[in-house]
Amino acid sequence: MKKKVLINGVGRIGKAILKQLLTNDKFEIVVINEINPYIENIVYSINYDSTYGAYEDKFKIIDTNYIKNSKAKIKISNHKSIFDIDLTSIDYIIDSSGIKNDSSKLKELNVKAIFLTHPNSSADINMILGVNEDKLNKNTHKVISTSSCNATALSPLLKIIDEAKEILCADIVTVHPLLNHQRVLDGSYVASDTRDVKYNFEFGRSSTQNIIPSSTTTITACSYVNKKFNHDLISSNSLRVPTDTVGAINVTLFTKNSSSKEEIEKLFKDIETNQKFDVILNNYEPLVSSDFKKQRFTTIIDHRYTKVKNKKMIKLLLWYDNEWGYASKVVDILEYYSK
Repeated sequence: MKKKVLINGVGRIGKAILKQLLTNDKFEIVVINEINPYIENIVYSINYDSTYGAYEDKFKIIDTNYIKNSKAKIKISNHKSIFDIDLTSIDYIIDSSGIKNDSSKLKELNVKAIFLTHPNSSADINMILGVNEDKLNKNTHKVISTSSCNATALSPLLKIIDEAKEILCADIVTVHPLLNHQRVLDGSYVASDTRDVKYNFEFGRSSTQNIIPSSTTTITACSYVNKKFNHDLISSNSLRVPTDTVGAINVTLFTKNSSSKEEIEKLFKDIETNQKFDVILNNYEPLVSSDFKKQRFTTIIDHRYTKVKNKKMIKLLLWYDNEWGYASKVVDILEYYSK
């Protein structure tokens, strides 16, 4: 019998999860809760997407609060709070709203598990495939954070190098596509409750005309998964760029043990061959960011730029689709949990 899923919030990540779950025969999406009160606009935003193109199996409105296509009939609700939703017959909640609720209250909801698509220090577990899935305990873990797109991309790489060479210190720079909370043209500062941003002057500048430097929560998110990978070990910053999707991370690692470029490449090749999930992918082709759009693999090592200096400094560049790729791992975690 298919497990019944409720998706709370169908923004960029919610829509990507929705479309991937619709092709998974293990789950049935029965409810979408979305604060957008216009069901016509919800259907429109699912059917048409400037980044990934139009959805072929288009939804239509039936009755007053249901949408349907050839694969699914889904109820639409508009509750502002997750705690007001009718959870009758729901097995799992995927909360892609970005709202940071009290985890202790989430545990009281009458479902088997809640998956949060953001890092959360109070979740029962922050989980990244290829890093700590072996720590999952269904008896004690009900509120599961699926971390962030950046941490999902970076953490497997850090684990692999640390286990092989022992990382002494590191620096990362994320190159991240623009997001909805940024301005299209110059305006006032930007605040975001869901991202814990009180005010940010730079995000008030035009996201389509600038490379915008900022801090990043990537290392904080990594530390929730593995305590070693924290701000004492790794420095970080971010550059927001005017592209729609696919991010990159420039990684510089200093290690205790010596390496060669050939050894590092072989290490990642061996992992790619033997991994359980679609995480590590090695690239040697002359590709650009848009070539990785809709890629399921989330730690794509571009070995054109793999370097080793003085045997103990390792330089790596990785790619990841921060929407579709990250959403694929949310679905994989849901499937892993449900087995």
